[in-house]
Amino acid sequence: MLVGWAGEELRVGLTLYTDAYIVRGSLTTRQRRLSDIVNNADEEFLVLTDVTVERFGGRVSARSAPFAQVNLSAVLFAVAETAVEPVPELRTPKVTETALISIPPFEVTGHIHVLAERDLRQALQELTGRFIPVTDATYGSEAVGESPRRAPMIAVNRARAQILSPFGDVAVTTAPAASTWEAEPDTEGPGRFNPEGRTPQDLDREDLDRDDLQRADFERQDREREG
Repeated sequence: MLVGWAGEELRVGLTLYTDAYIVRGSLTTRQRRLSDIVNNADEEFLVLTDVTVERFGGRVSARSAPFAQVNLSAVLFAVAETAVEPVPELRTPKVTETALISIPPFEVTGHIHVLAERDLRQALQELTGRFIPVTDATYGSEAVGESPRRAPMIAVNRARAQILSPFGDVAVTTAPAASTWEAEPDTEGPGRFNPEGRTPQDLDREDLDRDDLQRADFERQDREREG
């Protein structure tokens, strides 16, 4: 990649992922950032040079061509070989949020950049660009045999993405322990103490056994008195 300043032409290495193909090549542009390259394209396509085209999973040999026109509406996301820092005086203060983007057959995780003092819900409503920049990105697809890869920046086609949501640790709420008191009333009292969590059928059976023992004890006492 040629390093230049604003207004100078750069030769940028790009990889474009479509529904079925991975297209690699280079592009000569005056834009400094990947998101600007795809969002500010003069046409609805990019013309790459020194191109290779291969299907997902690498099961078919790649094809080469000196040039290729790629329709931007068919691009799921674009990957730059190297990250280009914006001109400092043009940089807008932003904060990063970690997001998960589902863009079948791929999933992308990484950082999206939102204006300060915005929560992610509000930030999602403000992501209106055609391609959304994602930094420190990881992308891959088990469905088509593409192992996870990392890139300093990718640009995701918002119109092709199905879901964009926060990504990270989710708090798990533990339900309170069940009461040890059985709320089911019976004919002998308002409730029964059940410290071991036995079923109502077990409790009824124990009540019957207890009644039988008491009855046998009364009969024994009667026999003793009569004797």
